[in-house]
Amino acid sequence: MPELAEVEYYRKRWNPGLRRPVRTVFVHERAKIYRGTDVSALCSALTGATLRSSEAAAKQMLFRFDDHAWLGVHLGMTGELRAEPPGYAPQKHDHLVLATDKNALVFTDPRMFGKIEFTSGETPPVWWTRLAPPILSDAFTVEVVAAFLRRRARSPIKAVLLMQERFPGIGNWMADEVLWRAAIHPKKPAGRLTSSEVRALHRELRWVCRRALATIGETFADPPKSWLFPHRWEDGGRCPKTKKPLARAEIGGRTTCWSPARQKLT
Repeated sequence: MPELAEVEYYRKRWNPGLRRPVRTVFVHERAKIYRGTDVSALCSALTGATLRSSEAAAKQMLFRFDDHAWLGVHLGMTGELRAEPPGYAPQKHDHLVLATDKNALVFTDPRMFGKIEFTSGETPPVWWTRLAPPILSDAFTVEVVAAFLRRRARSPIKAVLLMQERFPGIGNWMADEVLWRAAIHPKKPAGRLTSSEVRALHRELRWVCRRALATIGETFADPPKSWLFPHRWEDGGRCPKTKKPLARAEIGGRTTCWSPARQKLT
């Protein structure tokens, strides 16, 4: 499942279409990605419209076109965006193609777990504005994190970090990375974190988001070997800090990796 930095990377892949009018719109109208979306309105509004701007937040993207047309994209598990040369012929899993004079903006999703949303209006749509404040925003404070953990006191902290209503954009690998850096065991109940652990969690959430955007979000390159990320799926993988074996188990419904020597469950 693409997370914060991967979503930012894919958003930029449609940058070649900025300030260019859409000549034709191709859709697989019956594809599951359009559930709840007025496909006819989408095609009508985007044909002839110019892509003016885009942004990413959490695990979603928003593309703004002329005449207050807003296109939302959620990649799901297998979705991706890319730009192809002009005259590109849509393939089997290409469910949305916006053709301009210079390129074709393609959304492809083999398993169709992603979603396309469309709204017309002078202000950004509700499905965008209702997203939680970004982790790198001023609104994401230690106090906000502490209050949320208290409301989810009995849940393992790994499961809590995956809750998008407070930690937008955090997915499986980023949650593991944050907990590893904060030296917190993923099974520890959220309500039992000490005040120093809550501060460490807040600090590492912001650090991991910032650095992931600067690496994966720019070039899709893997983080350096000093991170947990390159080692979490290795057979016999070892902790970059302690050099001792890593452990893996299902926690909160997701396969989780941690360092028993560093992240002790007390």
